[in-house]
Amino acid sequence: MRPRLPEERPKEPPTGYKIARLALSHDGARAGFTGVSLGAALPYGALDTAHCVYGRRHAAPHRRCDCGFHCVHERTEAEAFLCTGGHRGAALLEVTVLGAYIRFERGFRYARQRVRTVTVQPCECGARASVLADAGWGRPGWRVVEGVCATCAGRRASLRFAEFARLAGEGLTVAGARPGLVPERAPEAMGVPELVAEAALLQARLDVFQGELARLAEEEKG
Repeated sequence: MRPRLPEERPKEPPTGYKIARLALSHDGARAGFTGVSLGAALPYGALDTAHCVYGRRHAAPHRRCDCGFHCVHERTEAEAFLCTGGHRGAALLEVTVLGAYIRFERGFRYARQRVRTVTVQPCECGARASVLADAGWGRPGWRVVEGVCATCAGRRASLRFAEFARLAGEGLTVAGARPGLVPERAPEAMGVPELVAEAALLQARLDVFQGELARLAEEEKG
């Protein structure tokens, strides 16, 4: 006889971490998530049940299949996935593992989950993200959105974090990650080239700010 794995009956559901893309339904009535690997074709809600991605009729997770939701035990390990180029626009999710699960050394494969918190990564410009804007791609019936600052959002269709959380439901909370993964150098440690570059960056941001003020002034006159 093959030895059976020990069964776990925790008093509280386990917590895990994963990354995913944020998405809105085509009619804007629902908010959800898409995976970044195997389950990317099956968007899911804040509270959802996993289905076999191969279309088989067994319940997930099945021991002889790799279907089911996936997450890792440690937050830092999930954050490490965000370093790869293809995942820079993804968000960090904290989830509650529900239903049957299979425990592995690094994480879980499981039947149901509740997404509790979403941490949106900084905007590509380096500023803290404040809204979710259309990323320009998606899945059938779903448009992917990504975190951007108000300036970079421009005229793109966007929504605030609180609105995404409301559409997702289940008490979800959404927040922006603090920018600055690398400690900034103190001004006294900078040389002339670094100071010139910093001044150019500040001037560019000031030009954008003045342009927005001028646009708003014109709209009010009109």
